[in-house]
Amino acid sequence: MDKSELMQKAMQLVEKIDDLPTIPVIATQVLQLLDQPDVKLEEVADLILTDQVMTARVMKMINSPVYKPGSEITSLKRALVFLGMRHIREIALTTSFIDAFDQNSGAVGINTFWEHSFGVGMVSKIMAQKVGYSDLEKAYIAGIMHDLGEVVLSQFMRDEFIKVLESIKGRLVKLVEAEADILGTTHCEMGVCMARKWNFPEVYCDVMLNHHTPVDASVDPVLCAIVNLSDLFCGVRGLNYDGMEWISFNLQDEPAWKILKQQCPKLVEMDVERFCYEIDDAIPDVKDLVASIFNKK
Repeated sequence: MDKSELMQKAMQLVEKIDDLPTIPVIATQVLQLLDQPDVKLEEVADLILTDQVMTARVMKMINSPVYKPGSEITSLKRALVFLGMRHIREIALTTSFIDAFDQNSGAVGINTFWEHSFGVGMVSKIMAQKVGYSDLEKAYIAGIMHDLGEVVLSQFMRDEFIKVLESIKGRLVKLVEAEADILGTTHCEMGVCMARKWNFPEVYCDVMLNHHTPVDASVDPVLCAIVNLSDLFCGVRGLNYDGMEWISFNLQDEPAWKILKQQCPKLVEMDVERFCYEIDDAIPDVKDLVASIFNKK
């Protein structure tokens, strides 16, 4: 089955799902405001402050180990100054993404999903820095969003997705392969369909579609390769949906590693063993961040 058939099936499935989540109204207004050429930071802050949930999550994220502000930031306006205008859009998208799927009714526990997603985001940011990729926050956001289709399947095609999960138990089979066999599509195509409904930037759509096949990436192959390898590293470091999928890889054989070697001269300076230790150190931070974001108290 080729990618066009997988995409066609995903489009059909998404159209059949009732009550698909939408981006919260305030987030949509924030994104529209950021599109205005003369927007002032105070206007953005005032709009975000009208949504207590978004405000709280922005503050939790900005004070997390991902951003490392040095000292705690307690003012939303100061947080936005720290982020800079170009990154406010990305954090607004991230918080919207979280709000849309803040429930525990899927085949995969929502905290388990977010631990993996934030893990890939944080590892992507570390790897981006190591290889000299210029936009660390873009790598972080792409990592968080890469498995959007997984949570769509888990929550809105729960019974079908449970069959997929049952089919890979105890087998050396990749989840994406089982999805294609049983569903006729995969979380990659499902994620892109959802992301395009939400008008996500195309660079993130490209990562969602090709994070298992980075050689097919057309918008930013380096970014896609970074997310692909981060996904694999998290898979073997315990941030892997509670071990529901078989993961094994040899870094030197991975197509993503070859992409990075070709396009990132700084890669020769990378100490892979040290990098693995840094991932291990980041895992508790990821779990703390997820617990903080989803703490209802």
